[in-house]
Amino acid sequence: MRRHLAAAGPASADVAWERYADPQLWSTWSPQIAAVETSTPRLATGTTGVVRGHGGLLLDFLAEEVDDAARRWSWSVVPRRAGGLPLPEALQRLGRLHLVHAVLDSGLGVGTGCATTLLVTGSAPVVTAYAPLAGLALDRLVR
Repeated sequence: MRRHLAAAGPASADVAWERYADPQLWSTWSPQIAAVETSTPRLATGTTGVVRGHGGLLLDFLAEEVDDAARRWSWSVVPRRAGGLPLPEALQRLGRLHLVHAVLDSGLGVGTGCATTLLVTGSAPVVTAYAPLAGLALDRLVR
């Protein structure tokens, strides 16, 4: 299943992009993220890491493509542990998501904000459950 989400807000495109590019900032605008551990301090193609959700959910990720100039990036996320226990392979496959993010300047001039888009691809139950949280996070990203 594929789901497209978008949000617009007063943050500049540069500010919103920096909130993506610095993984240590993810938990400041994405309420489902408690912490992030990464192989690089700044998001780059090939960055790997672990997103720690609340309640003991651990998701491994790989940043597949990061384009600072275009303010666009894509990554794959796989849940590995929940509640301190490893997830069975079948649940890992079911929970796998591919996400493509972009930050767009409003095009209306300085101080007019930005928009962000997200394309989420994965199993229908997981995409459907994740979409409201992702929408909230996107709204916070551009505020």
